[in-house]
Amino acid sequence: MTLGEFNALPAVQAESALMDCCGSARWAASVASQRPYANTEALHKAADSIWWKLERADWLEAFSHHPQIGDKPASGSDSARQWAAGEQSGARAATDDVKARLARANRAYFEKFGYIYIVCATGKTAEGMLAILNQRLQNDIPSELSIAAEQQRLITRIRLEKLLPGEQRSI
Repeated sequence: MTLGEFNALPAVQAESALMDCCGSARWAASVASQRPYANTEALHKAADSIWWKLERADWLEAFSHHPQIGDKPASGSDSARQWAAGEQSGARAATDDVKARLARANRAYFEKFGYIYIVCATGKTAEGMLAILNQRLQNDIPSELSIAAEQQRLITRIRLEKLLPGEQRSI
């Protein structure tokens, strides 16, 4: 899809496409409502600005649309499932030992913070994601929420690029 095609979508379809990029309904509705965008840079700026103005509940909603690192995506559109699977390809290549340690650390993270571990997994190995997870387990709750929100913002940016593959890359 091009930016022009995205700008021309009915609101419901635009919001649905945006939900593939970020699972916060308020974020998707807000980004869709600010169309048309003159270029992808304007879209990215709006997406980021809206993201940082959302509330904790909106962030948690977005997080809830992700599979845990190492798990297969079970919900969302075909595109969203394919994107998540590709983003986590490093976790699938891990040894059984690393997968088991990742599963234990994922459980510890959820128990401590109340939501799944969110990391921009693109280009990361399972070992690298495990090291980051173990480091982040040391964070306090408010700090970790901010870090997870930034990771979601990065994931969203990458997915917006995938949504509009015909547009100039601006990452």
